[in-house]
Order: sequence, then C-alpha cells, then structure tokens
Amino acid sequence: MAQKAESRQFVRYLFFKLDPAWRRLPVDKQIDQKVELADTVRGFQARSLLRSYSTVGTRGDCDMMLWQAAEDLETLQALETAILSTRLGAYLTTPYSYLAMTKRSVYDFPVEVGQEESITVAPQDSKYLFLYPFVKTRAWYALPHAERQQMMTQHVVVGRKYPDIRINTAYSFGLDDQEFMVGFEGDDPGAFLDLVMDLRDSEASAYTLRDTPIFTCIQMSLWDALDSLGGASVSEQARAAERDEEGFVAAANVGEIPPGSSKRVYNGADAIALFNVDGTYYAVSDRCTHGRASLSEGRVDGCTLNCPWHGGQFDVRTGEPAGGPVRVGVRTYSVKVEGEKVLVGS
Repeated sequence: MAQKAESRQFVRYLFFKLDPAWRRLPVDKQIDQKVELADTVRGFQARSLLRSYSTVGTRGDCDMMLWQAAEDLETLQALETAILSTRLGAYLTTPYSYLAMTKRSVYDFPVEVGQEESITVAPQDSKYLFLYPFVKTRAWYALPHAERQQMMTQHVVVGRKYPDIRINTAYSFGLDDQEFMVGFEGDDPGAFLDLVMDLRDSEASAYTLRDTPIFTCIQMSLWDALDSLGGASVSEQARAAERDEEGFVAAANVGEIPPGSSKRVYNGADAIALFNVDGTYYAVSDRCTHGRASLSEGRVDGCTLNCPWHGGQFDVRTGEPAGGPVRVGVRTYSVKVEGEKVLVGS
C-alpha cells in the first residue's frame, strides 16, 4: 500500500515578559486577571499542543514561555491574539518568539528503542527544557552530504552518552531568522552542561555560526507559571477546580465531526484521533504503533480503524490490534458529549 505524505506541525516557542507595574494592582484584580488569562489559554488545548514553562530565575529578559504545536499558522496567531486581548495581556510583551516546523532529518541515524524519529511534537515530562535557536555556516552546506553525515553520526554518538537528555529539533528555513530550533529535555542541568561541553569537541561544532540566546525553562502547570510571575497566588484554587472537571477537554463541536469523519485533537501533550462512528464517538492515540502514521487520517469500517499507511488495523473501541502488521495496541481515551460539545479525557 502506498504511503501517504506525513502531516507536519508548526512549532512555536512564545516568550512573555511582565510589566512590573502589574504587581502593584490590587490583589483581587491580580487574581481575576490570572484566571482570565489561564482560561483563555486552556481554550486552545484541544486545538494545539501546549506546554507552559517559567523562566523566572533563569533569564532576566523574559518570565514565561509557551511551547505550542499546531496544524496551521492561524491557530498560533489566534492564541497570541487571545492572550494579548486579556487584561493581563495588556501588561505582557513578547521579547522572543520562534517559529519552526517539524521535518524528518536529511541524515540517517540508527534508531534506538523509545527514540524513534517523529515529525510530530511529543514532549516528555522532564523538569527542564533547554532551548536555543541554531544557525550553521554556509560552508557546512557546501560539504558533500557523506562528509556531513559522518560528522552528524559522531554528533549523535556523543549525545547518546547522555540517555536522560532528549533532543527536539524543528526546522525554521524560510520561516524565521534561525535555521533550527533545538530543545533538550532533561531533569539534570548538570548532565546537559556536560553534554554541551562534549559536543564542543565534535567536528560539526566548527560549523556552528550561532546558537544563542539559550533559555533554561522550568516546566510547570500554567497556573504555577502564572504564579511564578509574582502577585496574588491562584494555583491552589485552580488545582481544586481542575480536579472537579475530571480532566476532560472540549475537543470539538458536534457539527464539526459528522458520522464517518474524524479529527486530530489534543489534551495536554497527547495528540488524539477522534472518530464519529454512527453517532458514537471514540478517541485513540493519533500515532500508529507500527509506522507512526497519523490515525486521524485513517478510516473506520464498522469498529475497525484502518491505518492510512501500511494496512494496520485497530479496534477503535479498545485500541487492540485487529489485523495487518501491527502488534501493539494504541491508547484509548474517554469521550463524552455535553450539549453541542465533544469532550475528550484521559
């Protein structure tokens, strides 16, 4: 079966700086404005992948960062517009903003278990994200591909000495000033420091033109990231409210997914394929466990989900393999309908 072109994502790293004048507002206004901004951002959870980070204490020129991945540029624009339209948004500036896309590497690397290359963003639950824009010299691109491959293989060998550090690379050619956006996830800043020092000895390092500014970002919930800005705290009240909501996210309107159709949605860092099968909604992980295809682009016959690439089949109700080359099932998610909203949970 012919393999379809993979769906790629737009990636955005959006940094904010808070005007200190906001901290002089009355406490009740601070609380109301934090809640308003958090609710605004959470309204985009089903439309894009969102991760929140604080840079308070690690950078002096920015305070928080949102890592976002979406299917189209308009979603990225709509999120920032919505944030800047809030009352707290009037006190925010954007000192840094980086745009990129996912893409498969032009180099061939041995695949390690758990480190499969993907063209969709899949953050892990690491405490830190070390992020920077990256530009190579023009001399690098003048080298024969085989020579570049050899140096990149050496680069990867060094990186794999640090298995707890995971790299995320997105491509900015023609979209933004940098060529790549490079993000390393990990729980130990010391290990990342040692990795960067080791990479300085690699041949490829001689072809680095620019790899700054560098951001050390601390992952936390959106509520905690807002509280790291100072002012009145809202995280305790927010956590209690979120527990009552059972973790469900409004993923789509009923009319957006008629019977026989599907849609890719998000819940936190999870990309989810949502299906309407004769009026009943089912949700499974969007990535096929065999070839990493986007299952939201597949079709459902009865209750059998057919992968769009290699003929793999899953039971859309349970996620279990139902035929073809797949051997491992996909995760399923809870779905409920409230009024005109379709909600997806854990």
